[in-house]
Amino acid sequence: MEPFILENESILFIEGWMKKNHRLTAGFTTKIGGRSEGPFTGFNLAFHVQDNPMSVRLNRKELGEKIGFPVRYWVGAEQIHKAVIRKVSRKDRGRGALDYEDSFKGTDGFFTADKGVLLTLCYADCVPLLFYAPRQEAIGAAHAGWRGSVQGIAAEMIKVFEEENIPPRDILVVVGPSICENCYIVDNQVIELVKSGLAEGEKKTYNFIYGNQYKLNLQELNKQILLQSKVPEKNIRVTKYCTSCHRDLFFSHRRDQGKTGRMMSFIGLKED
Repeated sequence: MEPFILENESILFIEGWMKKNHRLTAGFTTKIGGRSEGPFTGFNLAFHVQDNPMSVRLNRKELGEKIGFPVRYWVGAEQIHKAVIRKVSRKDRGRGALDYEDSFKGTDGFFTADKGVLLTLCYADCVPLLFYAPRQEAIGAAHAGWRGSVQGIAAEMIKVFEEENIPPRDILVVVGPSICENCYIVDNQVIELVKSGLAEGEKKTYNFIYGNQYKLNLQELNKQILLQSKVPEKNIRVTKYCTSCHRDLFFSHRRDQGKTGRMMSFIGLKED
């Protein structure tokens, strides 16, 4: 069962989390709506793809209004497909929100225990991961392409929570819309890195096709890494949405041959 409710076709909210805490907003955008044009037509929320910056700012302000979280409270990153996670606080609000130049450099994940901060990351095929510890009211967001996945960004995020005395059993995770295994073909060099990152006996996350070509299931890979990190399976929800297959809903870097927009994953706890 999908963990989402679709709001006006432009946002997939994590309904289960939000029903239990009215101050929480969490979800993933689609490409529907927005002001962008050309190859970015729709709700592009990324500055780095060479879209008109004014269109991106208008799209971001529109999202802020839809979710009730003003853009001045956001934090954003220069994502580099690694496993660097930054702890942020209220004093960081606004960085990377309306200007790419002041975003957090070399960052693919955020963690905060502060209210009034919206963690934002962009995606288009890579796996967006959202983390929530309801009892401690701590949140995290990560961006996991194949590089970030094999470097264990999901496991790194769990370590960050543990540094804050939050055990894995208290952490809920949603594995968001991303490219499915049927659309994501990689070579054996990638698969060797995948093998090295998983413990012996874990569920296989790839399938051989021919030659040195394999189908890779990035969503399942991240789920297995979370399970290795002692997050209970019942705490992990995995979407069935594929950014490449669901052409009407999502931008896809691979399907659109690199010239396309980006959706956004977001999570934040509003102030009392």
